[in-house]
Amino acid sequence: MKTEHPSARPAREPRGSRQPKRSSYPDGRAASNQQRPAPAHRKPRQAAPKSAKPAGDGSSEATLRLQLVLAQAGIASRRRAADMIRAGRVRVNAKVVREPGHPVVLGRDQVNFDNQPIPAPEKKRTIMMNKPVGLVCSADGAQGRTVCDLIADVPGRLVPVGRLDRDSGGLLLLSNDGALIAHLTHPRYGHRKIYRVEVSGPCNAATLARLREPMEIDGYTIRPVQVTQLRKQGGHTWLRFVLFEGRNRQIRKMCAQVGLNIISLTRIAIDNLQLPDDLAPGEWRDLSGREVKALMTTQDT
Repeated sequence: MKTEHPSARPAREPRGSRQPKRSSYPDGRAASNQQRPAPAHRKPRQAAPKSAKPAGDGSSEATLRLQLVLAQAGIASRRRAADMIRAGRVRVNAKVVREPGHPVVLGRDQVNFDNQPIPAPEKKRTIMMNKPVGLVCSADGAQGRTVCDLIADVPGRLVPVGRLDRDSGGLLLLSNDGALIAHLTHPRYGHRKIYRVEVSGPCNAATLARLREPMEIDGYTIRPVQVTQLRKQGGHTWLRFVLFEGRNRQIRKMCAQVGLNIISLTRIAIDNLQLPDDLAPGEWRDLSGREVKALMTTQDT
């Protein structure tokens, strides 16, 4: 008779006890498969820079190949840096290293080139902020209090990616990643930006049709804009604008041309990156590597 042996596999967690992940699209649709954002202001875990890997000793410290350390420091190209390393001109922790792929632990190992120390490369970092109304998007305070004042305790220098004017709020990115900044701000990539706008004034089907047509603003004909009505209450109307370019105060100037007065203007998404409902004005969180990669993979328009 065949003997039944007890299974060593643990019982699965009951399906009903699992906690669903919550998120939403800008238009209110549920999206259960999106990652829930980390609590704002929690001390973030810095993501390793591109090409960095965990240290070979099993620790979680980020590493970078030696030739990339030289290249990122502006010493030479990666190919030339590899030749310099093989020639014995580079030391790691006072020892000559001749292998270009030698792992350097960022923030711990000291690298010298021709007996001169090389500063450690700055880790790339990008955060999303719920910009409050009343602050300017600038790295200096010449025009008043800036969004950078809210991250004064963050190491390094993060700069606003694009801008929201003083009277607008919502999703704003700040970063030290030059490639990401260039990608998000160059008009050729046509990143989609979504805004929720509360207006007063006559807003009917004809008004919406005019907003969707090409308009001339400051001598420039803007690209077509997607505009939909979200709801109405009293004399106020809430609209959803989708833009693929970012002219200075574009939405405000568009609304002025059709006789609408803007009460509030909030950016709620950039491409598929959405402003979390639980991120209060003035709060921020780090972007994950996956979120940054998604922003960088937007195709040319």
